[in-house]
Amino acid sequence: MLGLRSQGWKFAVVVTTLWVVAGCASKGVNRAPVEDRGTSVGRPAATIASDAPVKPPVGIENAGKPGYYTVKPGDTLIRIGLDTGQNWRDIVRWNNIENPNLIEVGQVVRVVPPVGVAQESVAVVRPVPQSSATPASGTPTQAASAAKPTPAPAAAPTAASTGEDDVAWIWPTNGNLIAGFDEVKNKGLDIGGKVGEPILAAGDGRVVYAGAGLRGYGNLIILKHNNTFLTAYAHNQTLLVKEDQTVRKGQKIAEMGNSDADRVKLHFEIRRQGKPVDPAQYLPSR
Repeated sequence: MLGLRSQGWKFAVVVTTLWVVAGCASKGVNRAPVEDRGTSVGRPAATIASDAPVKPPVGIENAGKPGYYTVKPGDTLIRIGLDTGQNWRDIVRWNNIENPNLIEVGQVVRVVPPVGVAQESVAVVRPVPQSSATPASGTPTQAASAAKPTPAPAAAPTAASTGEDDVAWIWPTNGNLIAGFDEVKNKGLDIGGKVGEPILAAGDGRVVYAGAGLRGYGNLIILKHNNTFLTAYAHNQTLLVKEDQTVRKGQKIAEMGNSDADRVKLHFEIRRQGKPVDPAQYLPSR
């Protein structure tokens, strides 16, 4: 009797074990797919998980057309804007992107204004000179409405003159040049200095980005000067301006630092229609 009872107990254990294993396997088969999209403004776009349903990327019908950009792994809206010479907020608006934190690899976005939609104006309002003259009655003249603005002096021509989109550039800091422009290894100039030294706007413009959302640049400021030129100021310790703020040439916009860098320095880029160009060909000689 004891032998039969022992065998019966063992049989019950085996049946129970098989039932538990079968239940776990069933749960594994019915597991819901996971999709990790990431965030596009400050973090790279993510590839859709392999077990998710295959859907055509948004805007795929425009792939390869002029004025459109196909999102690649690691892209963010900030980087797309920098590489195409646009404000990332304009890209959001032109594409009716409801959530700028969600873009997908393979998605195609418009990077030029739609027909009939004006590009962001970056004109800087210059002060109107005040007149010291007074009328016969002795009351002060309303110079803001009566005086004609004095034409600004023409900027000295540079090796890279671009007509109506010329910018009267200045150096953003007075430090020593520690690395020059290289199309492959360095997309701008690296300028040394001390922590806290002032970083100046290299020309009149508007802040289109201020933050630390672009990997490899640390605390970054991007200025849009006109429809041709952007400048980038990277590795700052402190940012002193905000997005959409208008700045003047020579205005202090940041303080030098070493954020996301191996030493204290400013990494400075000039982008012409999104393409990095050698700043030394645009800046005045020292």
